[in-house]
Amino acid sequence: MADTVTIATRESKLALWQAYFVRDQLQQAHPGLNVELLGMTTKGDRWLNAPLSEVGGKGLFVKELEVAMLEGRADIAVHSVKDLPAQMPEGFSLPVLAFRAGVEDVLVSPKGDLAALPEGAKVGSSSLRRRTQLLAIRPDLQIEPVRGNVGTRLSKLDSGEYDAIVLAAAGLKRLQIERDDLHTLGIDTCLPAPGQGALGIECREGASVMALLEPLQDPAVARCVSAERGISAGLGADCSLPVAAYAQAVADDASGDSSADDGAADEDKHGEIELHALLGSADGTRILRTMQRGSDPNEVAQRAVQALYEQGAEEVLAELRE
Repeated sequence: MADTVTIATRESKLALWQAYFVRDQLQQAHPGLNVELLGMTTKGDRWLNAPLSEVGGKGLFVKELEVAMLEGRADIAVHSVKDLPAQMPEGFSLPVLAFRAGVEDVLVSPKGDLAALPEGAKVGSSSLRRRTQLLAIRPDLQIEPVRGNVGTRLSKLDSGEYDAIVLAAAGLKRLQIERDDLHTLGIDTCLPAPGQGALGIECREGASVMALLEPLQDPAVARCVSAERGISAGLGADCSLPVAAYAQAVADDASGDSSADDGAADEDKHGEIELHALLGSADGTRILRTMQRGSDPNEVAQRAVQALYEQGAEEVLAELRE
């Protein structure tokens, strides 16, 4: 087993936080293991003049990291799962889906929460998922693209370029950013992106480093995130489509039953999950929703996708792709 692991990472503050966090987790699991970071700038980091949906999608953030793994310069890469394409490229896998923080989005605005924003307020967000859900509630808003890291986006808000911006709660928490103008958007208002709040560790399929990653696995998180990513995959969606999904474990209603003592591992494998999924039109005038339950993440995702198609997903997708 290797005595050194190299993590390929983007060099934004959030990406570095995530890489250092995984480094610490690996070293706690394997005392004496040397973990190094390989900082890299991706095409997604360099291209800041247009929404990702117009310049190549989420893959712009990961390609260089994958090349580093192919060339042997890195062993793993750490990602925010919401920033990953629904389908991993051939030869790569995500053996770890774990460390999930809050899944909600946050509206950042000195002018108040979503209801308090003035008529025609300018809201910064490059996410079509956020755009369609916000417009469904406040069709008067002007949703304008905003790119850059968290600090850059907040600076644009503070300079008056926007009346509000929308960010992921998990990123703010991990960067320890606290402000008086943070307004959480509940999942009933803005359903999150598939995998939002979770970290994913990518490596080459069959790589020896996978043995070192085993202690970091979280089956409960992996089941929920896999179901969510199944929505994106089933709809053929990337960041050019307003797709949202969130799954969570269903609490066991049984009480006082000592026979239900199969252990947490068995519960992780067989407990039910509840999956909410959404597809919307670009202007928010049409929102398709479904909720499905089951114990098999793939099967639950397939049923959710089928339910969306029965509501007219094919027509919505055709309009979005025009």
